[in-house]
Amino acid sequence: MISKDEAVEAKTQNEILSQPGCWEECFKALEESAQLEQAAKWDTGDAEYLFIGCGSSYYISQAAAASWGLITGRRAWAVPASEVLLYPDLVLNGAAKCQPVLVSRSGHSSEVVRAAQFLERTRDIRTLAISCSTGHPLEEISAFTIHLLPADEKSVVMTRSFTSMLLGLQSLAAHVAHRKEVTNGLRRLPAAVQPILDSVNPRIQQFVQARSFADYVFLGQGPFFGIASEGQLKIKEMSCSYAQVFHTLEFRHGPKAIVGPETLLTFLLSESGYTAEREVLEEMKELGGTTLVITNQADEVVRRNADFLVELKLDVPECARLAAYLITCQLLGLYTGLKKGYDIDRPRNLSRAVILSGRS
Repeated sequence: MISKDEAVEAKTQNEILSQPGCWEECFKALEESAQLEQAAKWDTGDAEYLFIGCGSSYYISQAAAASWGLITGRRAWAVPASEVLLYPDLVLNGAAKCQPVLVSRSGHSSEVVRAAQFLERTRDIRTLAISCSTGHPLEEISAFTIHLLPADEKSVVMTRSFTSMLLGLQSLAAHVAHRKEVTNGLRRLPAAVQPILDSVNPRIQQFVQARSFADYVFLGQGPFFGIASEGQLKIKEMSCSYAQVFHTLEFRHGPKAIVGPETLLTFLLSESGYTAEREVLEEMKELGGTTLVITNQADEVVRRNADFLVELKLDVPECARLAAYLITCQLLGLYTGLKKGYDIDRPRNLSRAVILSGRS
């Protein structure tokens, strides 16, 4: 552990706060390199997209698959790399044409690399990859790799690399589907999110300092479920706290038994499911839970039931807002870890990439 004063200078904190500028650099790099145009050449127009990753990269895959379906109107799904390796017939069964997309910040994660090897060499399926570095095994195996070099991080915990790779995959979907309004919305995001970040950062720090929780729950539906999953992982990685994730409406079917003042419930309220998700928020508040709500536009009911409210007010398509929703979750994990005195740049038991001994 380290002192709070020393922890303030953590690389992880700087990388979280750098995200709007980092996104701008990534969009510029994609435009100048024409990587999206090159990646789109692999699209056959009728393939089902399979997004593959491990850990945070799997949660990127969840959000990217949901985004792909919403933006392109075509089927897409996400699996951990281990499922491809252990149950390949289950994963690939019924997918007449499959376009795998492998997600890895470093390009060295053994299970992702082995999944690429299996798909390319055993199943003769061409793969796309996305990474924040270059000159790695995944790049050597995959047919084409999108590089987002400005998003690479010095810290162990993924923050700006997560949001940047998600935005890169959403941009690819918009390019493939010729959805100019989505592309334009994504490009407007850096400037729109910067003032939100500036406002939320001190507020969430004060909130964390004033409250203590025994359990953290993250709730989201559709494309927001992958973001909720990543939110609970940030709490675990940066603060070694207990955290869970559920689909919002599923939480009322049993898991709500844990609700109390010592449970922080983070609601990622969508626009599409706003009314139904709001009802769950009301129910959990009545049960005594402490609520943190992130939404694009809040009504009086939400304001009344939120102990901490983040209202984004982004004038972009809903699927383009996902990265903005995650920032509050990252800051929650950051300041919870700092409050507990943890060295968030060197989290317990973790490394930048899981590289298995004797494996790729």
